[in-house]
Amino acid sequence: MTIGIIVAMSKELRLIIPMLGEVTTQTCGSTTFHIGNIPGHKVVAMECGIGKVNAAIGATTLIDTFAPDLVINTGVAAGAASDVAVMDVVVATGLVHHDFWCIGEEWGHVPGCPRILPSVNFDKIVSGPHVRHGLIATGELFISRKEEVEIIRSRFPDVKAIDMESAAIAQVCCLRDVPFFCMRVISDSPWSDHDNSRQYEDFWEDAPRHSFSLVSKILSEISSVTE
Repeated sequence: MTIGIIVAMSKELRLIIPMLGEVTTQTCGSTTFHIGNIPGHKVVAMECGIGKVNAAIGATTLIDTFAPDLVINTGVAAGAASDVAVMDVVVATGLVHHDFWCIGEEWGHVPGCPRILPSVNFDKIVSGPHVRHGLIATGELFISRKEEVEIIRSRFPDVKAIDMESAAIAQVCCLRDVPFFCMRVISDSPWSDHDNSRQYEDFWEDAPRHSFSLVSKILSEISSVTE
């Protein structure tokens, strides 16, 4: 099968590419795809850019170009619950737009799509001490303050992580009938009282290779359950 992997930033892509073995590239318009393998599967990785518009364009381009059997979104996210710590991995049980509202609709419900967008549930993927499962919320804002998290939690009490791309990718996959799986490494915890921006910057200096090794492990387990 063909697996597409979408990340938002070059610093995330640099940590994904070494997982793919021998890599070739293909450019479509302004997007460069990195093509490699995990055992038994072709993998196409790409950097979409930050935000929901970039994410949706990236997902559409990936699907139209390579017709993947599964799309994975990974990268970093802010923690949104007290049981989620920096360097944990949150595996999405569903995705939602935390900044979308239209008159007559529930908060987060985009007409024509489920309010909670689906994510593939790999039952054979073993949860570990640094893996959490739950709702991931997406919006066009870097969440930096506890008050912002509390507003999102008031609308989506089950939220575990907050990012800027994953629900947009999930929406494209839902509309195009492509299975979607999302996992995010927690880079910062704005629900706590501290300098969140400093914590986010320190994450990239101190922790990324260690934390993204958990992503590699999960990718390996996905390969074993989809064969």
